[in-house]
Amino acid sequence: MSAGPQTLADVSEGTLLARIFPFFPAGPAVAVGPGDDAAVLATGAATVATTDSMVRTRDWLDAWSTAGDVAAKLLTQNLADVAAMGAEPTAVLVSLMADPQTPAAWAVEFARALGEQATAAGVLVAGGDLSSAPDGVLMVSLTALGDLGGREPVLRSGARAGDAVAVCGTLGRSAAGLALLEAGTDPALADADLADADPAEPGAVVDGASRARDACLRHHLRPTAPLAAGPQAARAGASAMIDLSDGLLRDGSRIAAASGVRLALESALLGEDLELLARAVGDLALECVLAGGEEHSLLATFPGAVPEGWRRIGHVVAGAGVTLDGEPQTARGWDHFGGAGTVA
Repeated sequence: MSAGPQTLADVSEGTLLARIFPFFPAGPAVAVGPGDDAAVLATGAATVATTDSMVRTRDWLDAWSTAGDVAAKLLTQNLADVAAMGAEPTAVLVSLMADPQTPAAWAVEFARALGEQATAAGVLVAGGDLSSAPDGVLMVSLTALGDLGGREPVLRSGARAGDAVAVCGTLGRSAAGLALLEAGTDPALADADLADADPAEPGAVVDGASRARDACLRHHLRPTAPLAAGPQAARAGASAMIDLSDGLLRDGSRIAAASGVRLALESALLGEDLELLARAVGDLALECVLAGGEEHSLLATFPGAVPEGWRRIGHVVAGAGVTLDGEPQTARGWDHFGGAGTVA
């Protein structure tokens, strides 16, 4: 064994699992947890399920993101999908596929951060899988489950003309943070103390260019999602809802296509987001708001009043696609395989 840092090749699967399992919360909803062929969950009701993966160099760079950052991002993007169905996240299953030369400390830190974040979200870690991978490959995957609480799920297909279009959470901060990193900004600035404002809170105001940059970096590296707003929207009668993972235009176009309507957005109602982002990235602000992915705020339509904590950014009309101040917009935003105009 080399004298350098311990790698996954230096430890057995059982040894690594023994180090990882203590980080994962359990509870009465997990009848059988990690250690058997599969977990057994005592749900007794309709269960929402989603899964997502992240691949090193494709979804994160080690130069910018720690193992803890990757864990936080992976958990958030999955839990946001559950919330977008109107469900409360209950449990997750996590998988790690890694080159055996990956530092074991990376896997342990990933598990520690995932466990902490899951506990903070009230979510159980019910199990998962470990697998070796070819040289240089590091990939993580997570499956999240959620409870609808006896309600019908909120789909993308229910929006109707006359509904309000509203968002809960921020817009464009993750994309602005990515732009800052690509321009050479030190990711350590994301640890700056924003004592008088929590940038994850809807409506939060962060003054000053440097503080705006810090907020954007933080949201890109460790995004948060308004998870409680999903069930809240469902109880308030939301007609359609989606997690903003691929950009306001692309995800808005998905609601429009599924519902057979047009989302008419108004730039005047995006002023709060544009003002903050302009301090951080200048003229890129509007494109970050419209096309920036990995935000994990919630976009929904409401036939009645918009619930507390949500803010209206437009309305639903007859037609197709998405417009901004009446001008048709292409479905810009993240697409895993190119195809910038594709809505999937």
